[in-house]
Amino acid sequence: MKIYNQLLNTIKEKGAAYLILLDPDKLPENKLTGFLKHCEKSGVDGFLVGGSLMVNGDFDSFIEKVKVNTNLPSIIFPGSITQISPFADAILFLSVVSGRNPEHLIGKHVLAAPSIKKSGIEPISTAYILIESGSTTTAIYMSGSLPIPRNKPEIAAATALASEYLGMKLIYLEAGSGADNSVPNEMVKAVSNQCSIPVIVGGGIRTPQTAREKVENGASIIVTGNYFEDENNWDLIKEFASAVHIKQSILV
Repeated sequence: MKIYNQLLNTIKEKGAAYLILLDPDKLPENKLTGFLKHCEKSGVDGFLVGGSLMVNGDFDSFIEKVKVNTNLPSIIFPGSITQISPFADAILFLSVVSGRNPEHLIGKHVLAAPSIKKSGIEPISTAYILIESGSTTTAIYMSGSLPIPRNKPEIAAATALASEYLGMKLIYLEAGSGADNSVPNEMVKAVSNQCSIPVIVGGGIRTPQTAREKVENGASIIVTGNYFEDENNWDLIKEFASAVHIKQSILV
């Protein structure tokens, strides 16, 4: 089964899917196996793998280790065209539609497409929409584009709808790694009401309750990342999964 269809099935069965972002630069390999096993037993539905920069380590080797230690889907969340690996299950083919930088709308994609085809992994076309979060995030800086103001849900909704009409399979509302504020619930709701394709929300989600609020406002996939780079927070992963899986659990 294709990973995209698997995500759709998870959303249908559980109400929403919960993915954790693995940054090869920030998760030590000596903790990787334990973290993956903990995520599996806690109810995580899959992993995004990637980062805005790859300073240390080998991307292929990291994803290969992920695949060896878990049966959950491994989906590349590329920070650059160098982050393509045949060991992954799929890749989010991201276009930064919130900005007007042609390199991140289509330019880098032309360079990456032949490598993705050669790798044999599944590309999932994704409209990447950067949302103002209170600080300049790595994604904003690296993409060279302005985010959508957080008090302008109508702009986000129109951008997302245009992306769906262009054939995108997913909408990704991104506040950014370590964001001061998550994507506003009002904006999540506005985008979800306009679009018929799944909406991903990530960035600045630090509590299960915040994750639940995004789902209640229409998010289909929740992504958390750097919050779990701190091992002291690992015990909360199950609570996050339960909060996201709105059809299977009631948040206490």
